[in-house]
Amino acid sequence: MSKRDETKLIEGGRRPEWTQGIVSPAVWRASTVLFPNCAAIGSRRKVDGELYYGRHGTPTQWALAEALTELEPGAEGTMLYPSGAAAVAGALMSVLKPGDELLMVDSAYEPTRAFCDQMLGGMGIATRYYDPLIGEGIAGLITPATAAIFLESPGSLTFEVQDVPAIVRVAKERGIVTLMDNTWATPLFFPAIAAGVDLSILAATKYVVGHSDTMLGAVTAGPGRYAALKRTAQLFGQHVSPDDAWLGSRGLRTMAVRLKAHEANALAVARWLEGRPEVARVLHPALPSCPGHDLWKRDFKGSSGLFSIVLNGGDAAARAALIDGLEHFGIGFSWGGFESLAIPIDPARIRTATRWEEGPAVRLHIGLEHPDDLIADLEAGLERFRERAG
Repeated sequence: MSKRDETKLIEGGRRPEWTQGIVSPAVWRASTVLFPNCAAIGSRRKVDGELYYGRHGTPTQWALAEALTELEPGAEGTMLYPSGAAAVAGALMSVLKPGDELLMVDSAYEPTRAFCDQMLGGMGIATRYYDPLIGEGIAGLITPATAAIFLESPGSLTFEVQDVPAIVRVAKERGIVTLMDNTWATPLFFPAIAAGVDLSILAATKYVVGHSDTMLGAVTAGPGRYAALKRTAQLFGQHVSPDDAWLGSRGLRTMAVRLKAHEANALAVARWLEGRPEVARVLHPALPSCPGHDLWKRDFKGSSGLFSIVLNGGDAAARAALIDGLEHFGIGFSWGGFESLAIPIDPARIRTATRWEEGPAVRLHIGLEHPDDLIADLEAGLERFRERAG
């Protein structure tokens, strides 16, 4: 019997042999696993479901990995990582080798760029950045050395939506692996594996955990990609503590209802911001003015709580006056928790393939507070901005 996503979130990873009748999988903490005899050591396999050594997992980690795999139709398996940045690095290392070239979207998460520039280059792996709106034009950038294309849609900070199906189609024709950071949408709003992406990456710290109290990453592999992903993770000694995996499983059960609330609240705030004279642009993929909106409307099932605004004039001091006085928004990195956040952003500092020449910008994560309270808070903040900007 087929199941909808909401049901998958509730039932995923709750095998009877892992839960033993308890509603939620328990926290299995382990390093050493004892065997009854020498023969048992030789017969035990390093696969999910068979205890071997703590680093290879317990039912706590297996339950979360299985639940995430089930959310991606056609997926082969999921590996867990101690952070989203670790998940990005693990996914890239599973498909790249010295002499390869990586095509990386110019709007990528800054730590992803840092890994490419500071680590891959030293391994003899070249990275070239491309315009996020290039679409099928990516074919013109491919060389004989191109081994992988990395997508992030929508992009960090500036929220361009990529033509994922077009890029995937070109990549498959050339035998090139595609990887996608799908943290913003999650598989609920964009099932990346079903769209043909080979490796779908989540900073599960965000919406999977949902409570701003755990670092966690995940990579879900499409057909034929899981074995290399798992081998690479194990060779690098990647491991997620059972306590963190358990918090991920707990957060996963409510992710659908939380995402719907984030979506509704963020749209209410974003639409209000569009009408403010202090705001030059609202970079929210569900708004027609956002680059790639038509692609979002075609490919995505919804939108989450993260977007940016470009302010109309002013400087860094005026922007700080807006942010520093907010009462309902925290000032801090990450997002995806129940609370609203605001941080100053400067995309021009990290762009190389495309130019960013717009005014001061602010990234907002809209949490689960009442949107009217958030709007009132931002209204007061924009008044401070206007007074300071002159």
